[in-house]
Amino acid sequence: MTETTADPTLARITEAVGAFQAGNRTAARRDMIDLWNEIRPDGDPFHRCVLAHHLADMVTDAAEALMWDTRALDAADVLSDARLRTHHESLQVAAFYPSLHLNLADDLRRLGSFRPAAGHLDDARRRVDLLADDAYGAMLLEGIARVAEAVERRSTEPIPGAPGTA
Repeated sequence: MTETTADPTLARITEAVGAFQAGNRTAARRDMIDLWNEIRPDGDPFHRCVLAHHLADMVTDAAEALMWDTRALDAADVLSDARLRTHHESLQVAAFYPSLHLNLADDLRRLGSFRPAAGHLDDARRRVDLLADDAYGAMLLEGIARVAEAVERRSTEPIPGAPGTA
């Protein structure tokens, strides 16, 4: 991805995600919370969306993940394509929604709220045509299928390899 502008906030988010993936989980979550407090709930919606989306993947508690994933969706709802193009000219807000709804569906499923989970899966499916035909798109389609199957079984068990299961 070629960035059109340097963005120190996104760099800090990327650094924290890398630290989390490297095993520095407590420090990474703390750094993300500190950064959220700097951004503030009324700050740049792109930063809020990206940070909340990643932070939701760093927690194992489904209720806490739901809170962060809801914040990511709320931020996406006020995010503009013009703002995204300042980061990269090819980004569109609409393409964020399949992933955002998939994560909300999985959070709700893990909490036993199967009907709302199914609704978010429907929202994710309605927007999959916005995904590129690449590994990321395939991963999301597989995730939708896996969560849908778990909803059908009324399972609240974590799905191996899903966000929040590490």
